Amino acid sequence: MKALLLEEYNKLVIIERPDPEPAPDEVLIRVRAVGICGSDVHGMDGSTGRRIPPVVMGHEAAGIVIQPGSEVSGIDPNQRVTFDSTIYCGKCACCESGNVNLCEHRKVFGVSCDEYCQDGACAEYVTVPARGIYKIPDKVSFEQAACVEPLSVALHAVNRAGSVPGGPAVVFGAGMIGILIVQVLKARGVEQVWAVDVNQERLALAAELGADKTFDPRETDIAAETRKLTGGGGAALSFDAVGVDETLAAAVTCLAKQGTCVLVGNFRPVAGLPLQRAVVREITIRGSCASAGEYPECLELLESGKVRVDPLISAVAPLEEGPSWFKRLYDGEPGLFKVILRP
Repeated sequence: MKALLLEEYNKLVIIERPDPEPAPDEVLIRVRAVGICGSDVHGMDGSTGRRIPPVVMGHEAAGIVIQPGSEVSGIDPNQRVTFDSTIYCGKCACCESGNVNLCEHRKVFGVSCDEYCQDGACAEYVTVPARGIYKIPDKVSFEQAACVEPLSVALHAVNRAGSVPGGPAVVFGAGMIGILIVQVLKARGVEQVWAVDVNQERLALAAELGADKTFDPRETDIAAETRKLTGGGGAALSFDAVGVDETLAAAVTCLAKQGTCVLVGNFRPVAGLPLQRAVVREITIRGSCASAGEYPECLELLESGKVRVDPLISAVAPLEEGPSWFKRLYDGEPGLFKVILRP
C-alpha cells in the first residue's frame, strides 16, 4: 500500500509498504478520507516532540471496512466507518470510568513520541481496534466523517464546561477547533457566542457558522469589551483554543465572577496564568484533552446539519499530493483551512 511518511523532520515522502493485517480484535479499513490536522503541521518540524520520525501521520479519517478480525462481531465488510483517534486499553481505572481519553496506556494514531510510535491513517489501509469503530450515517460523506475527530474534541471541550449558560461564551481562536466549538455551543442553545482571532478570514468564517460577534484582539480590549457588553459583569464561559500567554490571560480576564474557562489549545507547553484574578474571582479552570465517547453525538450533529464542516474544508486532494499540501499549510498559505487527502 501507499503511505505518507514523515521520513525526517520537514520531509514527507510517499512510500510503499505491505498491507497491514488485522489482529483478532481489530478491523482493517480502506481509508477514503484523512484530514491534515494542525497538530500534524505544527509537529512535522519537531517542535512539539509528538512526531518523531519515521512515522505515518494522520488521525482524522474515515473509510470502508475490508476485513474484521476473527474476534470482532457487529462490524461487517463494506460498512462505512470512522474511528476514534485514541487507542485505549479498556481495562485501566480511567477506561472503566469512561475517561478513555486519559487511559494509562493511551496511544494516538499518527503520533510518535518518547513513549510510543503509532503509525496513522495517511495510507491506503489502517488497522483499528474494533472498540473505536463508528458507523457513518448515509447522509454523511467520507470527507465530513473525517472531520468527526476534531468535532469530537470541540464537543468534549463543551462537555467539560459542565452546565452551559445562555451566554455569553467567548471562544479564543477561530481555527478548526474554535469554530467547531462555536457551532456546538450554538447547537446547545447558547444565545451569544463570540469569537476572537487575529485572522480576519477566520473571523468571517466563524461569523458565517454561528458566531454572534467577532473581535480582533489587536483592535479591541476583549476583557473591557466583554464587561461593556455584559453590563460590567463579564462572560460566563470562555474557551482557549490557542494556548499561549495572551489567549489564556484574556480567556480568564474576560470572565464574570465564578465563570469557567476551558483550556483546549496546546500551542505551547507552558502559558502564563493571571493567578490573582482567577483566585479572587473564583474562576474555574478546566483542561480538556481529546474526546471520550463523543463520536455518536458528533455524527448526529453532522447528519442533522446542526454542525457544518463543508465550509471548513479548503481542498480535497490525492494522497500523493500530501507533501505539497503539508508544506502549503506549514507555510501559512492564506485561505487554507482544512485539507482532506484521499488515499
